[in-house]
Amino acid sequence: MSLLEKSPTPGRVLLDDTLPLTALIEASQNLQSHTEYIIRVQRGVSSDNSWQVIRRYSDFDILNSSLMVCGISLPLPPKKLIGNMDREFIAERQRGLQAYLDSITQHPLICTSLFVKKFLDPNNYSANYTIALQQVSMFFRSDPKWEVQEPLKDMWRIRKKYFLVKNKEQPKERFLLSWVDLGPDKFLSDKDLQSALKLLSNPSFSSTSESSALLIRPFSERGSLRDQICKVKPRESHLKKYCNPKKSQGLELEQIKLFGRQILESLKLLHDSGLFFGHLHASNVMVDDGVCRLVDVENGMLGVPSVLRPAFTQLRKINTAESIDVFCFGHLLYEMTYGRPPDSVPVDQFPSAPHAAVSVLQSILSTDACKSGMPTVPALIQTLFSDVKLKHSEKLQIKLKEALKSAKGSLEKRLHEEQRMLHQHRRLTRAQSHYGSEEEKKRRKILARKKCRQSTCENEEDVSVRNNNNSSGASSPPTCPSSPTPPPATPPLAPPPPTAPDSSSSPPPPPGRAALLSSIQTFSKGKLKKADTADRSTPRF
Repeated sequence: MSLLEKSPTPGRVLLDDTLPLTALIEASQNLQSHTEYIIRVQRGVSSDNSWQVIRRYSDFDILNSSLMVCGISLPLPPKKLIGNMDREFIAERQRGLQAYLDSITQHPLICTSLFVKKFLDPNNYSANYTIALQQVSMFFRSDPKWEVQEPLKDMWRIRKKYFLVKNKEQPKERFLLSWVDLGPDKFLSDKDLQSALKLLSNPSFSSTSESSALLIRPFSERGSLRDQICKVKPRESHLKKYCNPKKSQGLELEQIKLFGRQILESLKLLHDSGLFFGHLHASNVMVDDGVCRLVDVENGMLGVPSVLRPAFTQLRKINTAESIDVFCFGHLLYEMTYGRPPDSVPVDQFPSAPHAAVSVLQSILSTDACKSGMPTVPALIQTLFSDVKLKHSEKLQIKLKEALKSAKGSLEKRLHEEQRMLHQHRRLTRAQSHYGSEEEKKRRKILARKKCRQSTCENEEDVSVRNNNNSSGASSPPTCPSSPTPPPATPPLAPPPPTAPDSSSSPPPPPGRAALLSSIQTFSKGKLKKADTADRSTPRF
């Protein structure tokens, strides 16, 4: 388990499944008969949120066999029976396995599959259908009119388990039961959540606990809008249907306008009622007799993160529940137009289309739109879809507006925090990349040489200045800084009487000696006055 994840309550999922996983093979170790590869797995951008898993080549082979259903050729290194313990071969195989991990973690659909999640994070993705079936069976004990017919595996989301059920009171109708683990964006109280689910006409039945929710809705035999675009059977494996569809095709203009208007009106109804969706995509739109119906509207309230969250967390202008829905509508409109979702967002080069949907796509998915902000739902209704007439519209009577408003604010706050972390990580990555580039290294070397030359010149100037000062000081007459100040003129004093030397000890100076020493120290020749004397030493003749 990663380091930053809190200990969840039983059944409650606090980690965000939409955070991308990256995998790096750090080392390999040889045992007696095989080689194990130590893989460092990281969730999101924080290096603290990481852990290690150990895998053998046979584990990679089993994973690849599970992913072959997607119809995509993945670069798994081939098997080798002889010489597979050679050091050079192991190093080459490790590079090949790293390329394989990169390919599956960077594919937008394969990276979300349960096979890949279990391979890289077995501690958090070990639940299976047996546990979910036990929970559903316990619930049906209190409501015996429902009966489980069969599980529907690999249909869509990781945290959802699907079952085909029937109502004994309606034996001809088939229903789809989904068992959902509550996610990290669940901010409504259990009581408010149960009340909000009852206000929705779809699902037809719901029940919640402190860690999960059970939802039952009619089963659509024709499948979702994505099934119709890709022309696949609804009950086939999710990877098989959508990874590499062979017959996918965009819709006609009239269908795009009709479906687009219905979807936008549904979003407007949700927004006006204070509900937040965030899960609009082609697999959550059911079409029956030309009428679109949104499903999984309750996902936002259950705390399930949006499948498009990795895309819009990169765009800081998409920071409200309404702008998330508009962004998701742009994704859906692109898929309805071209028969496939966009490879990445923003999109600057749109393929040619025979109708005016491109202008609407540019207002949502282009670089300028993603930097400046999303248009509103009412503004989109007045574009390509303005001439579509709808037969009727519904209204929702919501009595939990304050609770929903508070929950939506908490959801947006978590989104803002994640976007801030991503922005800081991108800045740090760019700075590290720039600092380690060859051009930057060369620039730093040139700058270091210039500083070295400048420092050398300054040192030479300092030496020259000191030499000049020393030469000028040598030519000037020496002065003694401690020379005594000349004393005023005083008459000469008689010398002191001689004293007998004493080798054993020096006697204290007589009282007059201190005055004599003071007069000597204060003596100044310049203050002496010329005296007139009578020289009588001259001989007389």
